[in-house]
Amino acid sequence: MFNFAPTDTPPSHAAAKVPILALTLALALLITASLDARAQRKERSSKEVVDSVCSKCHATGVQGAPRIGDERAWSKRASQGLSSLTDHALKGIRQMPAHGGSPDLTDLEIKRAITYMVNRSGGKWVEPISRKSPPAPRTGEEVVKAQCIKCHESGKGGAPRIGDRDAWIPRLKDGLDSTVRSAMKGHGGMPARGGMADLTDSELRSAVIYLFRGPDPGKRP
Repeated sequence: MFNFAPTDTPPSHAAAKVPILALTLALALLITASLDARAQRKERSSKEVVDSVCSKCHATGVQGAPRIGDERAWSKRASQGLSSLTDHALKGIRQMPAHGGSPDLTDLEIKRAITYMVNRSGGKWVEPISRKSPPAPRTGEEVVKAQCIKCHESGKGGAPRIGDRDAWIPRLKDGLDSTVRSAMKGHGGMPARGGMADLTDSELRSAVIYLFRGPDPGKRP
């Protein structure tokens, strides 16, 4: 009898697994690379996230989104707390998709964005800080232009004007530290920390110094 061997031998079971293993490995490497890129990406500030993502709906209140600056709309939501609002943003709620439609947003960026919108709508929340990359301290000029200028530029409510040293010297008679402590607690018509709950002691100190000295005359506005 003639014994003819088949011309094409079927692949072994082990050989059949090779493409599957290669595909799995490639997918794992792709996911790892994506996660590494996300981890290495610089965290965006609360304002950057709001301007680039949240403002598409929250700037105008489209589709029932609470409009930034609408204290009545945000007070009800703020009463739920940051954890609850963050959970809603992560999962999506009503017309808002998960992560606000931006999957690359980190949980911290979302928390910061929510805090930013709440605070721009009458809230006094402290913005979460990243332990891995804490934000650089704001300069005295940045703090003054963001908040203090609202009263100290025009002298509203008797607030000493920016750079008016004659008005500031009596307030500094007990020393800079005493003036800074007074600003921490609030004084007269000024709320604690000038109404900026997340203002650090060093930032507040820098702001007081700027208010006394005024802007650098050689620096362009």
